[in-house]
Amino acid sequence: MLTYERVAVKVTKEIPGYIKLIWSHWSARIGLVISIFIVFIAIFAPLIAPRDYAQTDLKHRLEPPSPDFPFGTDELGRCIFSRVIYGSRIALWVGILVVLVEALVGVTLGIIAGYWEGWIDRVISFLSDSIWALPPIVLALGVVTVIGPGISQVVTAIAIVSWPPFTRVSRAKVLSIKNREFVIAAKAIGESDISIIARYILPNIIPSILVLATLTLPTAILSTTALSFLGFGAQPPTPDWGDMIAKGMGYLQIAPWISAFPGIFLVITSLGFNLLGDGLRDLIDPRLRI
Repeated sequence: MLTYERVAVKVTKEIPGYIKLIWSHWSARIGLVISIFIVFIAIFAPLIAPRDYAQTDLKHRLEPPSPDFPFGTDELGRCIFSRVIYGSRIALWVGILVVLVEALVGVTLGIIAGYWEGWIDRVISFLSDSIWALPPIVLALGVVTVIGPGISQVVTAIAIVSWPPFTRVSRAKVLSIKNREFVIAAKAIGESDISIIARYILPNIIPSILVLATLTLPTAILSTTALSFLGFGAQPPTPDWGDMIAKGMGYLQIAPWISAFPGIFLVITSLGFNLLGDGLRDLIDPRLRI
Protein backbone atom coordinates (compact mmCIF):
# COMPACT_ATOMS: atom_id res chain seq x y z
CA MET A 1 0.00 0.00 0.00
CA LEU A 2 1.61 3.24 -1.21
CA THR A 3 1.00 6.66 0.30
CA TYR A 4 2.66 9.98 -0.49
CA GLU A 5 5.03 9.57 2.46
CA ARG A 6 6.09 6.08 1.45
CA VAL A 7 6.50 7.12 -2.18
CA ALA A 8 8.77 10.00 -1.15
CA VAL A 9 10.95 7.77 1.00
CA LYS A 10 11.08 5.03 -1.64
CA VAL A 11 12.00 7.41 -4.46
CA THR A 12 14.68 9.12 -2.33
CA LYS A 13 16.32 5.80 -1.49
CA GLU A 14 16.15 4.47 -5.03
CA ILE A 15 17.29 7.55 -7.01
CA PRO A 16 20.93 6.32 -7.24
CA GLY A 17 19.68 2.96 -8.44
CA TYR A 18 17.39 4.59 -11.00
CA ILE A 19 20.25 6.68 -12.38
CA LYS A 20 22.47 3.62 -12.56
CA LEU A 21 19.76 1.69 -14.37
CA ILE A 22 19.19 4.50 -16.88
CA TRP A 23 22.93 4.78 -17.44
CA SER A 24 23.18 1.05 -18.12
CA HIS A 25 20.54 1.32 -20.87
CA TRP A 26 22.36 2.59 -23.95
CA SER A 27 19.44 4.45 -25.54
CA ALA A 28 18.38 5.97 -22.21
CA ARG A 29 21.97 7.04 -21.58
CA ILE A 30 22.12 8.82 -24.93
CA GLY A 31 18.72 10.40 -24.32
CA LEU A 32 19.72 11.61 -20.87
CA VAL A 33 22.92 13.20 -22.19
CA ILE A 34 21.10 14.92 -25.05
CA SER A 35 18.30 16.13 -22.78
CA ILE A 36 20.77 17.54 -20.25
CA PHE A 37 22.66 19.23 -23.09
CA ILE A 38 19.52 20.93 -24.44
CA VAL A 39 18.41 22.01 -20.97
CA PHE A 40 21.93 23.33 -20.28
CA ILE A 41 22.08 25.54 -23.38
CA ALA A 42 18.54 26.78 -22.70
CA ILE A 43 19.40 27.81 -19.15
CA PHE A 44 22.75 29.38 -20.00
CA ALA A 45 21.76 30.86 -23.38
CA PRO A 46 22.88 34.42 -22.43
CA LEU A 47 26.36 33.09 -21.62
CA ILE A 48 26.65 30.78 -24.65
CA ALA A 49 25.22 33.03 -27.38
CA PRO A 50 27.95 35.35 -28.72
CA ARG A 51 25.51 38.04 -29.93
CA ASP A 52 22.10 39.50 -29.31
CA TYR A 53 19.63 37.27 -31.15
CA ALA A 54 17.76 40.33 -32.48
CA GLN A 55 20.82 42.31 -33.59
CA THR A 56 20.76 42.95 -37.34
CA ASP A 57 23.77 43.67 -39.57
CA LEU A 58 22.87 44.00 -43.25
CA LYS A 59 26.55 44.11 -44.23
CA HIS A 60 26.86 40.49 -43.09
CA ARG A 61 23.51 39.18 -44.34
CA LEU A 62 23.38 35.60 -45.67
CA GLU A 63 26.97 34.86 -44.67
CA PRO A 64 27.88 31.15 -44.54
CA PRO A 65 29.15 29.55 -41.31
CA SER A 66 32.48 31.02 -40.22
CA PRO A 67 34.48 31.57 -37.00
CA ASP A 68 32.61 34.86 -36.45
CA PHE A 69 29.22 33.31 -37.22
CA PRO A 70 29.38 29.54 -36.43
CA PHE A 71 25.97 28.88 -38.01
CA GLY A 72 26.05 31.73 -40.52
CA THR A 73 23.64 34.67 -40.69
CA ASP A 74 20.09 35.11 -41.96
CA GLU A 75 18.53 37.54 -44.42
CA LEU A 76 18.83 40.40 -41.88
CA GLY A 77 22.39 39.60 -40.83
CA ARG A 78 21.35 38.10 -37.50
CA CYS A 79 23.54 35.42 -35.94
CA ILE A 80 21.88 32.03 -36.53
CA PHE A 81 23.88 30.42 -33.72
CA SER A 82 22.60 32.92 -31.15
CA ARG A 83 19.04 32.56 -32.42
CA VAL A 84 19.17 28.76 -32.30
CA ILE A 85 20.54 28.84 -28.73
CA TYR A 86 17.82 31.23 -27.54
CA GLY A 87 15.25 29.27 -29.55
CA SER A 88 15.90 26.27 -27.31
CA ARG A 89 14.35 28.27 -24.46
CA ILE A 90 11.13 28.79 -26.40
CA ALA A 91 10.97 25.14 -27.49
CA LEU A 92 11.52 23.72 -23.99
CA TRP A 93 9.38 26.23 -22.15
CA VAL A 94 6.41 25.86 -24.47
CA GLY A 95 6.80 22.06 -24.69
CA ILE A 96 6.97 21.61 -20.91
CA LEU A 97 4.07 23.99 -20.32
CA VAL A 98 1.93 22.15 -22.89
CA VAL A 99 2.68 18.78 -21.27
CA LEU A 100 1.88 20.13 -17.79
CA VAL A 101 -1.49 21.43 -18.94
CA GLU A 102 -2.24 18.20 -20.81
CA ALA A 103 -1.32 16.12 -17.78
CA LEU A 104 -3.36 18.27 -15.38
CA VAL A 105 -6.49 18.07 -17.54
CA GLY A 106 -6.04 14.50 -18.73
CA VAL A 107 -5.13 12.92 -15.38
CA THR A 108 -7.93 14.73 -13.57
CA LEU A 109 -10.53 13.53 -16.06
CA GLY A 110 -9.02 10.04 -16.15
CA ILE A 111 -9.19 9.67 -12.38
CA ILE A 112 -12.77 10.91 -12.30
CA ALA A 113 -13.80 8.54 -15.10
CA GLY A 114 -12.00 5.52 -13.68
CA TYR A 115 -12.93 5.98 -10.03
CA TRP A 116 -16.61 6.87 -10.28
CA GLU A 117 -17.37 5.15 -13.62
CA GLY A 118 -21.04 5.14 -14.66
CA TRP A 119 -22.44 7.91 -16.84
CA ILE A 120 -19.57 10.29 -16.09
CA ASP A 121 -17.11 7.69 -17.38
CA ARG A 122 -19.12 7.32 -20.58
CA VAL A 123 -19.24 11.08 -21.13
CA ILE A 124 -15.50 11.58 -20.54
CA SER A 125 -14.59 8.54 -22.66
CA PHE A 126 -16.83 9.78 -25.50
CA LEU A 127 -15.25 13.24 -25.36
CA SER A 128 -11.75 11.75 -25.26
CA ASP A 129 -12.41 9.41 -28.18
CA SER A 130 -13.98 12.21 -30.22
CA ILE A 131 -10.98 14.49 -29.81
CA TRP A 132 -8.56 11.61 -30.41
CA ALA A 133 -10.32 10.79 -33.71
CA LEU A 134 -9.38 14.18 -35.16
CA PRO A 135 -5.86 15.02 -36.45
CA PRO A 136 -4.30 16.95 -33.52
CA ILE A 137 -2.32 19.47 -35.55
CA VAL A 138 -5.35 20.27 -37.75
CA LEU A 139 -7.58 20.73 -34.71
CA ALA A 140 -4.92 22.84 -32.96
CA LEU A 141 -4.58 24.94 -36.12
CA GLY A 142 -8.31 25.56 -36.08
CA VAL A 143 -8.21 26.60 -32.41
CA VAL A 144 -5.25 28.93 -32.79
CA THR A 145 -6.84 30.48 -35.88
CA VAL A 146 -9.82 31.46 -33.74
CA ILE A 147 -7.92 32.71 -30.67
CA GLY A 148 -5.02 34.30 -32.59
CA PRO A 149 -1.22 33.87 -32.81
CA GLY A 150 1.23 33.91 -29.92
CA ILE A 151 2.96 31.63 -27.45
CA SER A 152 0.10 31.52 -24.93
CA GLN A 153 -2.40 30.82 -27.67
CA VAL A 154 -0.25 27.99 -29.07
CA VAL A 155 0.03 26.39 -25.61
CA THR A 156 -3.73 26.63 -25.15
CA ALA A 157 -4.52 25.26 -28.61
CA ILE A 158 -2.25 22.22 -28.36
CA ALA A 159 -3.23 21.42 -24.77
CA ILE A 160 -6.93 21.53 -25.69
CA VAL A 161 -6.50 18.80 -28.31
CA SER A 162 -3.75 16.65 -26.75
CA TRP A 163 -4.97 15.58 -23.29
CA PRO A 164 -6.77 12.29 -24.26
CA PRO A 165 -3.66 10.04 -23.92
CA PHE A 166 -3.27 11.10 -20.28
CA THR A 167 -6.96 10.45 -19.69
CA ARG A 168 -6.80 6.97 -21.18
CA VAL A 169 -3.69 5.93 -19.29
CA SER A 170 -4.81 7.30 -15.92
CA ARG A 171 -8.33 5.86 -16.34
CA ALA A 172 -6.94 2.40 -17.10
CA LYS A 173 -4.59 2.54 -14.11
CA VAL A 174 -7.34 3.69 -11.76
CA LEU A 175 -9.63 0.87 -12.90
CA SER A 176 -6.88 -1.65 -12.13
CA ILE A 177 -6.08 -0.14 -8.71
CA LYS A 178 -9.49 0.79 -7.25
CA ASN A 179 -10.46 -2.83 -6.55
CA ARG A 180 -7.20 -3.82 -4.87
CA GLU A 181 -7.18 -4.82 -1.22
CA PHE A 182 -5.66 -1.66 0.24
CA VAL A 183 -8.24 0.56 -1.48
CA ILE A 184 -11.09 -1.68 -0.31
CA ALA A 185 -9.66 -1.59 3.22
CA ALA A 186 -9.48 2.22 3.12
CA LYS A 187 -13.12 2.39 2.09
CA ALA A 188 -14.07 -0.06 4.85
CA ILE A 189 -12.58 2.16 7.56
CA GLY A 190 -14.47 5.18 6.24
CA GLU A 191 -11.85 7.16 4.32
CA SER A 192 -13.31 9.68 1.90
CA ASP A 193 -13.00 9.28 -1.84
CA ILE A 194 -10.72 12.32 -2.10
CA SER A 195 -8.42 10.89 0.59
CA ILE A 196 -8.29 7.51 -1.13
CA ILE A 197 -7.45 9.12 -4.48
CA ALA A 198 -4.76 11.35 -2.96
CA ARG A 199 -3.14 8.75 -0.68
CA TYR A 200 -3.42 5.48 -2.58
CA ILE A 201 -4.44 5.89 -6.21
CA LEU A 202 -2.51 8.95 -7.39
CA PRO A 203 0.91 7.77 -6.08
CA ASN A 204 0.43 4.49 -7.94
CA ILE A 205 -0.26 6.13 -11.31
CA ILE A 206 2.44 8.81 -11.09
CA PRO A 207 5.22 6.61 -12.59
CA SER A 208 3.16 5.84 -15.68
CA ILE A 209 2.22 9.50 -16.06
CA LEU A 210 5.87 10.56 -15.83
CA VAL A 211 6.82 8.15 -18.59
CA LEU A 212 3.95 9.36 -20.77
CA ALA A 213 4.89 12.98 -20.11
CA THR A 214 8.49 12.33 -21.19
CA LEU A 215 7.32 10.60 -24.36
CA THR A 216 4.75 13.35 -25.03
CA LEU A 217 7.23 16.22 -24.69
CA PRO A 218 8.82 15.71 -28.15
CA THR A 219 5.37 15.66 -29.74
CA ALA A 220 4.47 18.88 -27.94
CA ILE A 221 7.67 20.55 -29.14
CA LEU A 222 7.07 19.37 -32.72
CA SER A 223 3.48 20.58 -32.62
CA THR A 224 4.43 24.03 -31.35
CA THR A 225 7.18 24.21 -33.96
CA ALA A 226 4.69 23.28 -36.68
CA LEU A 227 2.33 26.07 -35.61
CA SER A 228 5.26 28.50 -35.45
CA PHE A 229 6.27 27.37 -38.95
CA LEU A 230 2.82 28.45 -40.10
CA GLY A 231 3.19 31.82 -38.38
CA PHE A 232 1.05 31.24 -35.28
CA GLY A 233 3.81 30.87 -32.68
CA ALA A 234 6.29 33.33 -31.22
CA GLN A 235 6.25 36.57 -33.15
CA PRO A 236 9.41 38.25 -34.55
CA PRO A 237 12.02 39.07 -33.44
CA THR A 238 11.65 36.32 -30.80
CA PRO A 239 13.71 33.34 -32.03
CA ASP A 240 11.57 30.28 -32.62
CA TRP A 241 12.85 27.21 -34.44
CA GLY A 242 9.67 26.81 -36.46
CA ASP A 243 9.68 30.42 -37.57
CA MET A 244 13.39 30.24 -38.41
CA ILE A 245 12.85 27.15 -40.57
CA ALA A 246 9.95 28.85 -42.34
CA LYS A 247 11.92 32.05 -43.02
CA GLY A 248 14.84 30.01 -44.36
CA MET A 249 12.70 28.13 -46.88
CA GLY A 250 12.96 31.04 -49.28
CA TYR A 251 16.76 30.91 -49.17
CA LEU A 252 17.39 27.16 -49.39
CA GLN A 253 19.44 27.40 -52.58
CA ILE A 254 21.70 30.24 -51.49
CA ALA A 255 21.65 29.98 -47.66
CA PRO A 256 20.48 26.51 -46.54
CA TRP A 257 22.01 27.01 -43.08
CA ILE A 258 19.14 29.32 -42.08
CA SER A 259 16.73 26.37 -41.97
CA ALA A 260 19.24 23.55 -41.48
CA PHE A 261 20.60 24.39 -38.03
CA PRO A 262 17.28 25.00 -36.22
CA GLY A 263 15.99 21.85 -37.95
CA ILE A 264 18.96 19.84 -36.70
CA PHE A 265 18.47 21.06 -33.14
CA LEU A 266 14.76 20.24 -33.35
CA VAL A 267 15.54 16.67 -34.42
CA ILE A 268 18.22 16.26 -31.73
CA THR A 269 15.89 17.55 -29.00
CA SER A 270 13.02 15.28 -30.04
CA LEU A 271 15.34 12.28 -30.32
CA GLY A 272 16.84 12.93 -26.88
CA PHE A 273 13.53 13.04 -25.04
CA ASN A 274 12.19 10.06 -26.96
CA LEU A 275 15.18 7.95 -25.99
CA LEU A 276 14.92 9.13 -22.39
CA GLY A 277 11.23 8.24 -22.35
CA ASP A 278 11.99 4.74 -23.60
CA GLY A 279 14.51 4.34 -20.81
CA LEU A 280 12.04 5.49 -18.16
CA ARG A 281 9.49 3.05 -19.53
CA ASP A 282 12.00 0.25 -19.08
CA LEU A 283 12.62 1.51 -15.55
CA ILE A 284 8.95 1.46 -14.65
CA ASP A 285 8.23 -1.95 -16.24
CA PRO A 286 10.98 -4.50 -15.46
CA ARG A 287 9.63 -6.80 -18.20
CA LEU A 288 10.80 -4.28 -20.82
CA ARG A 289 14.35 -3.93 -19.51
CA ILE A 290 17.10 -4.98 -21.85
